[in-house]
Amino acid sequence: MYDFAKFREAVLTGDAAAAVSLTRQALDGGVEPVDLISQGISPAMNEVGRLFEEGEYFVPELLISARATKAVFEILRPLLAKKGVQSAGRIVLGTVQGDLHDIGKNLVAAMLEGGGFEVTDLGINVAPERFIAAARDTQAQIIGLSALLTTTMPAMKTAIDAFREAGIRGRVKVMIGGAPITRSYAESIGADGYGENAAVSVDLARQLIGA
Repeated sequence: MYDFAKFREAVLTGDAAAAVSLTRQALDGGVEPVDLISQGISPAMNEVGRLFEEGEYFVPELLISARATKAVFEILRPLLAKKGVQSAGRIVLGTVQGDLHDIGKNLVAAMLEGGGFEVTDLGINVAPERFIAAARDTQAQIIGLSALLTTTMPAMKTAIDAFREAGIRGRVKVMIGGAPITRSYAESIGADGYGENAAVSVDLARQLIGA
């Protein structure tokens, strides 16, 4: 029986080298990739979220845990695809056009991957057309929009309007977040959900797709 405690601790503390090493050891020992997620990554990232919510973890701690998670998923993702394992859902993420900040978005991506979602991260300064193309290509159920600057907040509404014009708004949910974003702003532009921080992103995504 594989002991997931050390693996969870490596993810929790952001020790990417140890997390990768323990991942390879587990796989060599016959542990299923999906079990590494359900019994290792997901509990660890849930704990990261709890510590953040309680003020024991801050953005740097979230970031290093996110990096460890990303390193593990680079190993697991192709194995999961080979086995035909279904993800919790498909999400396209990006920082809106005109905004070059990505730390918050990267944290959200890591939390969502830890929660079993298939994430397509488009990066920064993403035009509405790129979101639309990616959502169609991946058959995404959710599009996540991030903005850090008040000056780029209007690009979120522009993107949502573009989704509607492209005919995809009816089949995708839109979740938004970022330092200047509020729940009332999300409602005013027609977004389906708002996450005040990366720690709530998994629960929000699950709610939006009814998982």
